Amino acid sequence: MMDKQQLKDLLVSEVEKNQDELITLIGDLIKIPSENPPGDSTEISQFIEKYLNQFDVPVEWHESTDKMYNLISKIGDTNGKRLIYCGHTDVVPAGDLSKWSFNPFFGEVVDGWMLGRGASDMKAGLGGLIFTISLLKRLNIELPGELILAIVPDEETGGEYGVPWLLENNLLEGDGCLIAEPSSPYNPTIGQKGSYWFELTVYGVPGHGSLSPLAGNNAITDAIAAIEKIRELWNVEVNIPKEAQPLIDISKKYMREVETDRIAFQPVLDHITVNIGTIQGGTKSNVIPEKCTVEVDCRLPFGVTHDEVTDYLTKSFEELGINYEMKMFGFQSTANYTDAQDPVCQAIVDNITYVTNHEAYGVMQWASSDARHFRDHNIPVLQYGPAYLPSIHGYDEKVHVSDIIRCAKVYVAAAVDYLYEE
Repeated sequence: MMDKQQLKDLLVSEVEKNQDELITLIGDLIKIPSENPPGDSTEISQFIEKYLNQFDVPVEWHESTDKMYNLISKIGDTNGKRLIYCGHTDVVPAGDLSKWSFNPFFGEVVDGWMLGRGASDMKAGLGGLIFTISLLKRLNIELPGELILAIVPDEETGGEYGVPWLLENNLLEGDGCLIAEPSSPYNPTIGQKGSYWFELTVYGVPGHGSLSPLAGNNAITDAIAAIEKIRELWNVEVNIPKEAQPLIDISKKYMREVETDRIAFQPVLDHITVNIGTIQGGTKSNVIPEKCTVEVDCRLPFGVTHDEVTDYLTKSFEELGINYEMKMFGFQSTANYTDAQDPVCQAIVDNITYVTNHEAYGVMQWASSDARHFRDHNIPVLQYGPAYLPSIHGYDEKVHVSDIIRCAKVYVAAAVDYLYEE
């Protein structure tokens, strides 16, 4: 009987041996358009079920809304620990096709790069998870715990019909979770900033443009004043909780020493960032605008609550004396993290080192993802997946084949470490 290390060695060698199948699987996933919006996951879900069924991996379908399907597969012993491997099928729209150097849904390898929308975010990672559970099943590995593959259709537009829907309906439970979201090769993300998205509508009084500013009340100029107040959130003093400071510190170290092109971005980890995303207002150049609507994306560090931001903005707008309405939408969360010493974090970090012989450690991301939903339900979670980070959500998205194979090796080895007891 093999010990745990021998089993890991076997599985890693099997990934190497079957890498062509893994790459083909990911290419096939990319070739299926699954843009969100509109978010129809029917075709890609059918493909995944067909692939898994050939290895006798069961697939449960859960329709959360019209044409959005969550898939759950489980293998192993239900009496042991439960490890969730999670990924999303949806991708952001390809956008202006003329700006791509290749078909966005090409799904082929050129010069060592897998090309296409979703290659990095996150069909390469998703394919690695699908391949992992199929490999364990076909090799008849008797897991002493349960490996749960959760494939969700809705992450890129907020995730309402994916992970949180499964968790809130008690369709998904586990003791730890890995999401195969894009990351750097040696640094999984174990924490993330909070999100505070809101829409601000400022109301004015219409009139003839030739009489402005003596007549009417210009909603756009009032909105400009409000925007300046919103941007001042960057200067709000933040008191980082003592327990979160080590994660901030090591993440800044990572930015200085690894992602050196992002050295200048270190302050985003402990500041409130503000992006004025859209502005709509006015009807005609010679009419004093009656309404102006602004959409804003704020990211909150540890130590800042939603109520504190709302109170700050309310006070600022009232001081301006503007007539306004404010409502929340989209991503909403506070900063959150998983302890680096949690078993699921250790399983991934230790096996990155095992596979690559390189130091690995968890860091913080400044964006948001489905990880927050798992933490809201007290499930420790981290993110690790293959990616060429500069191409995510952009044109000519790609991921290197070597990254795909490396991550798949980590996935199979980490599942063994997490589920097997010494």
